[in-house]
Amino acid sequence: MNIRFTSSLTPEDENAIVPAILTAVSGILDLLPIAYVIRIDTSDARVYQRSSPNPPRAVASSGHPPSTDPAW
Repeated sequence: MNIRFTSSLTPEDENAIVPAILTAVSGILDLLPIAYVIRIDTSDARVYQRSSPNPPRAVASSGHPPSTDPAW
């Protein structure tokens, strides 16, 4: 999924607010069992990026974590 926003802020204001946006959005996404990358390109070509620390865990179709029993 790609989401784009167009800003009317000055480049200086964009660079001041982007770290707070990354912190807020990644704080929400970290609560979900998903892998993600957030990338923000500002109007002065600076790039801010954050990603999830771990990929999502595999889950068996029963909704329970997979068994560690090799015979399963």
